[in-house]
Amino acid sequence: MQARLLLDRIVGCAPPDAVLGRLAAELAQASETLLAYQVPAPQRWNGRRPDLPGRGHLMLPPYVIDTETQTHLAGRVTFTQVHLGSTVAVHGGVHTLLFDEVLGRLVNHGRAGVVRTAYLHVNYRKIAPADVELGFQAEAGPIEGRKRFVSGRLTDPDGDVIADSEALFVAVHEGGQ
Repeated sequence: MQARLLLDRIVGCAPPDAVLGRLAAELAQASETLLAYQVPAPQRWNGRRPDLPGRGHLMLPPYVIDTETQTHLAGRVTFTQVHLGSTVAVHGGVHTLLFDEVLGRLVNHGRAGVVRTAYLHVNYRKIAPADVELGFQAEAGPIEGRKRFVSGRLTDPDGDVIADSEALFVAVHEGGQ
């Protein structure tokens, strides 16, 4: 997706002022062009395209699901330059965003209704590198009424745990948000 590539190029550059000025004008023109195509949230593709990495949501890391059942989910993610916090380490908030996304997906698998994150705890075990394909797994835990417990882990190519997570999602009452 070109928008992701553009974000990576922006955070990875240090062009001279003349180039920055020209690019700022080009981006302003692109923004103005897109203004004519703004639609209400339910009509947007952002975050609603399961055929695209990260569902087409630009804030989500581009992940791919390999296996998904009612109780287990596994896939791959490659964090890029835009996900870096400082130096070569992926920002910890991006781990949390990934866990919230995939754990929420698992607790919703095959179920009607909406769930919201009640809590999400992340343990950081190792620095996550950018531009390396990592694995993630999620396991469904018990369901207690509207409460859905789930856990997950992010692993490096050697299988070492980079981060793990526990979460509680709560099903929203019908008509609620």
